[in-house]
Amino acid sequence: MKYVRLGASGLKVSQVCLGMMSYGDPAWIDWVLPQDEAEPFVRAAADAGITFFDTADVYSTGVSEQVTGQLLRKVFSKRDDYVLATKVQGAMGSGPNEGGLSRSHIMDGVDASLRRLGMDHIDLYQIHRWDNDTPIEETMEALNDCVRSGKVRYLGASSMAAWQFAKAQRVAAENHWTPFISMHPQYNLLYREDEREMLPQCLDMGVGVIPYSPLARGRLARPRAESIDTHRGQADPIASRYDRDDVEHGILDVVGDLATRHDVSRAQVALAWLFTKPSVAAPVIGATKPHHITEAVASTSLTLTDDEVAALEGPYRPRSVEGQY
Repeated sequence: MKYVRLGASGLKVSQVCLGMMSYGDPAWIDWVLPQDEAEPFVRAAADAGITFFDTADVYSTGVSEQVTGQLLRKVFSKRDDYVLATKVQGAMGSGPNEGGLSRSHIMDGVDASLRRLGMDHIDLYQIHRWDNDTPIEETMEALNDCVRSGKVRYLGASSMAAWQFAKAQRVAAENHWTPFISMHPQYNLLYREDEREMLPQCLDMGVGVIPYSPLARGRLARPRAESIDTHRGQADPIASRYDRDDVEHGILDVVGDLATRHDVSRAQVALAWLFTKPSVAAPVIGATKPHHITEAVASTSLTLTDDEVAALEGPYRPRSVEGQY
């Protein structure tokens, strides 16, 4: 496993991050694995050298954080052996102040996450989208206070417009508050809209990119018909957004051809493409089958030529922006 600095910060993370949304309460989403079934995946990740784990308060309505904390304490011998990221913004109740990025919700949220995780600090605390109802000045000051209190070490953001991210970073700089060191956007071979502004901006600002859905909800990991026929392919409404007929087919065909040429899986090719992007630090992968982790780790050693990268990118066509809500 390779370890990289997260952006321009001094925080070092494994080049693959294990997303913990897949573990928690199956009553939340039926393909989510309970703790006993999740443990082998966390152990396999640790054995492979993965030290970066990402969750959120809204995943399984808090149960994912509980499972994450319990498993990380069980698998790793000490707290400094791993980097834990979680998020705040989504509604955690029906009350008007139980969601968003107000000072009230952030302060309540960080304490609640720490209780569920069973930890005394969060390594990377991310805002889970932009909040149009709260001034960014209020949000950034509250996040800065979380850092100054010792409850949080670093701050991160997720999908938003580039101008919003620039505004947040400017507000932090002007007030000498803690800036964001990471951006968590949707980014894969089937969705590349952040290449226009967000990714160049992150590279310029020294912000590390930790893409979610790096395999496009599994679309890039298998032939199109097979991915649609999986349980998640049919149950996940977001997965169908990747369906664009000739464009998707063209990209998947190249992924399949390169996988055959290199004698590797399609997932390895799709992830290896991400590692050709200088702004990308660590894609966040989901794992509900043992090979998901082994293939993700193996992808860090697969080198694609410039011509192969061009072939993968050639069929892409611009699409509507998603995820910035």
